[in-house]
Amino acid sequence: MKRKRRNPFSGQDEGDPLGVVANLFDVGMVFAVALMVAMVINMNMTEIFSSEDFTIVKNPGKDNMEIITREGQSINRYTPSESQNNDSQKKGRRVGVAYEMENGEVVYIPE
Repeated sequence: MKRKRRNPFSGQDEGDPLGVVANLFDVGMVFAVALMVAMVINMNMTEIFSSEDFTIVKNPGKDNMEIITREGQSINRYTPSESQNNDSQKKGRRVGVAYEMENGEVVYIPE
């Protein structure tokens, strides 16, 4: 009596053609989360995940400058430009320039 050789790769998954797609989706999600964590660590933005208050200035001194502050559980976004129509963001304008001298003294020059 001849015994039929059994293939270890053919099993219960043979009837589910979408099983491979589900596995690829899981791999893609793990890759996306790992990529986001690597980007946060690379850009030195780990303070976002801490419980401390912080202030971030994006594009300092330019027209599209933004100041992002975290106080407790609330995150506030301040955009010093008059061209935005969104009422949920605070608006402002540039009123002067501050310079730090070599001796550590800060000089403010109003415009």
